[in-house]
Amino acid sequence: MNHGDTVSLPAALEALRGRLRPLDRTETLALSDARGRVLAEPVVASRSIPHYRRAAMDGYAVRSADIVGASDDSPVALAQAADELSPGQAVPVHTGSELPDGADAVVRVERTRESDSTVEVRCPVEPGTDVAPVGEDVSRGDPLFDPGHRLTTADLALCKGIGVRSVSVYERPTVAVLPTGEELVQRDPAPGEVVETNGLTTASFVETWGGVPTYGSVVTDDESALANAIEGACDHDIVVTTGGSSVGDRDLVPDVVDDLGELFVHGVDIKPGHPVGLGVVGDTPVLLLPGYPVSCIVNAVQFLRPAVHEVGRLPTPAFPTVEAELAAPIESAAGVRRFARVTLDASADGRPLATETDAAGASVLSSVSLTDGWVVVPEETTRVDEGDTVTVQRWEHAL
Repeated sequence: MNHGDTVSLPAALEALRGRLRPLDRTETLALSDARGRVLAEPVVASRSIPHYRRAAMDGYAVRSADIVGASDDSPVALAQAADELSPGQAVPVHTGSELPDGADAVVRVERTRESDSTVEVRCPVEPGTDVAPVGEDVSRGDPLFDPGHRLTTADLALCKGIGVRSVSVYERPTVAVLPTGEELVQRDPAPGEVVETNGLTTASFVETWGGVPTYGSVVTDDESALANAIEGACDHDIVVTTGGSSVGDRDLVPDVVDDLGELFVHGVDIKPGHPVGLGVVGDTPVLLLPGYPVSCIVNAVQFLRPAVHEVGRLPTPAFPTVEAELAAPIESAAGVRRFARVTLDASADGRPLATETDAAGASVLSSVSLTDGWVVVPEETTRVDEGDTVTVQRWEHAL
């Protein structure tokens, strides 16, 4: 491709999605290991909840016909029974107790008075009062969850309640993370060296978003080494490189990917993070994230997150947002989607107040770590004025 051609963010995402293939691999997991996983097979109730008639309140199980007309002034006295219920009797029950045969209602304990071997009932009840019938929650045979459903903690409790002990789920997508750059080190840096952080950040994102990362060793700026590393990582579902994605003399990754397969996007109209690349080697998508830490993060959120979700058959939830008043103007270039990092404080009237960080450079990692989110300035907007209401994306709080 012509490396001078840039595309819009929506166009780049569309091109990427066209080359992603959802996983077909599945595994069977115990419920204790299945939270957040995506079902590959439906879940159907193998028993009802509750599976017996039970009391919904503490009190006495009765025959409703025995206490017609009962009142405070004219209570009905019933003989207490231990477990079996005959006409004219009442059986004490607790919330969740099985109702004895013949009982069709529960009188709450506060509407009764116990005396020796009898209980005085001071109100009538309709049949079914405070009785949970079999299957009130779930009936045997009910379909509960379809394939593609992501299991929550409450779902796991429901599965256990209906007799499910294990579930068939799609495997989590595997993602190889390859940091590149001859200046990168994993130890205390000497002058001219830089501590590797992009790979660590990206691998952490992958895990948060539902994938399984492999955080690889730093690959130096050498075409042969890069080609071997990328080809060797293509046994993963997705390959991500960090660094070396621009057009300088040491930015070798785009040409290496294009030689191995196809680089179908190189340069996206966003700021920060313009020099991102998207390619494919064989059937494996390869994402080329820029080396500046903020640019790497922005592009990971925009491209890697939806890629992990698509391949892993995971839903992509919307980002949590906060509506805020802008403390000072935000400028942007025409035709570029800008992600302006902001902090959130309270204004004089108590409304959230968004302030763009002073450290706006793409290399300033603290400008992301110490902020509360970003304001997305669309391509057609060149200025957002002080006092305007803006939407702050709390992107780091999203799965």
